[in-house]
Amino acid sequence: MEHPVDTQSAVRRDLRFNFTVGMFDGAFFGFAIGFGSFIAVIPLFVKGLTNSALLIGLIPAIHNVGWQLPQLFTAGWVSRLRRYKPMVMWMTIHERIPFLAMAVVAWFLPQLGAQRALWLLFPVLIWQGFGGGFTANAWQSMIAKIVPTELHGTFFGTQAAAFNAMAGISAILAGLLLEKLESPLDFAVCFTIAGLMMVISYAILGQTREHEAPPREAEHPQAFWGHALAILKRDRNFVIFLGVRSLSQFASMAFAFYLIYAVFEYGMSEALAGVMTSVLLIAMVAFSPVMGRLGDRWSHRGVMFIGALTAALSALLAWMATSREWFYPVFILEAVSIVAIWTIPIAMTVSFARRDEERPIYIGLSNTVTAPATILAPVIGGWIADASGFHTTFLLSAACGLLMAAILAFVVKEPQPA
Repeated sequence: MEHPVDTQSAVRRDLRFNFTVGMFDGAFFGFAIGFGSFIAVIPLFVKGLTNSALLIGLIPAIHNVGWQLPQLFTAGWVSRLRRYKPMVMWMTIHERIPFLAMAVVAWFLPQLGAQRALWLLFPVLIWQGFGGGFTANAWQSMIAKIVPTELHGTFFGTQAAAFNAMAGISAILAGLLLEKLESPLDFAVCFTIAGLMMVISYAILGQTREHEAPPREAEHPQAFWGHALAILKRDRNFVIFLGVRSLSQFASMAFAFYLIYAVFEYGMSEALAGVMTSVLLIAMVAFSPVMGRLGDRWSHRGVMFIGALTAALSALLAWMATSREWFYPVFILEAVSIVAIWTIPIAMTVSFARRDEERPIYIGLSNTVTAPATILAPVIGGWIADASGFHTTFLLSAACGLLMAAILAFVVKEPQPA
């Protein structure tokens, strides 16, 4: 058994190694996601099975809500762990294997037919999303432990850049495969490559160095829920932050429909859809480390404010668009907003915790409490798009982005370091 060590000295000693491991893990995970994108490849696959905007909008929603919803329910378990890595390695298997299952569905599509393929595909998407969710709290807690507090934004931003750089490359390759190969072989190949890249990412993640923390007093499950409720009662600023995170899902609900709208309205080809996805991801590469560092040095709240404004502006540009070319700035603005809405809040959330043992509870609350909005936003957006057109969805998304910006500017306060 590994004996406890001086945690802070161990963190500093292994920081360079763990930072490198995190970057390579993110890079190969991103390379996988480019081939199995929740905003391009999978929606295009489903588009061949159904024209329902509601079902297409559910694809990123299932992924996101699956990542968020379980985190509070695993927080009690995570808060008692002395090492997070074993839980991370076991749970993350379930967010990786489903890509190979998607490949099987695509391969047997001619025999299955569209309806049965849909019935098989969506449970696989749920499996993948919740696999990430059961991993997420332990993974974030592990990163918060092995990376010094003043570098949290830098780490998450730089890893997001590595993720998106490789995802941008693989998105272009996926677009070429979708253009050149017959369907559904093209999707089967994309999902198979995604699964294989996930295996490489898993092996790299396994190299992370994490030392055992000193023993902690076990908290009774009932006491854990009381602790979570006490945090909500005493930390008004955090409660408002949770409201902003929920509102951010409505500010970004238009994002799920940009690509499909451009394909339907302006005849965008699958190859160009891959290029557009690459534009989005490459822009995220450029902005992620800059915004992460800016959050550490200036204000995470301020960076989220910028993201709220760019979410509104991207939706307004999509609403005003008259050709495919308009979607280059639409996707670039979306990239800024995604970094601010998803990456920056991770670093901001862990800043609210006053003690290490409270960190998993804050992480869990931040994600699970906002999960209903994550699933409702694209459902409502898809329902509105089916009922009255994509333009109405875009306008509602823009209005929510402006409201989010106002709350961040005038109500939310930056959490103070412990």
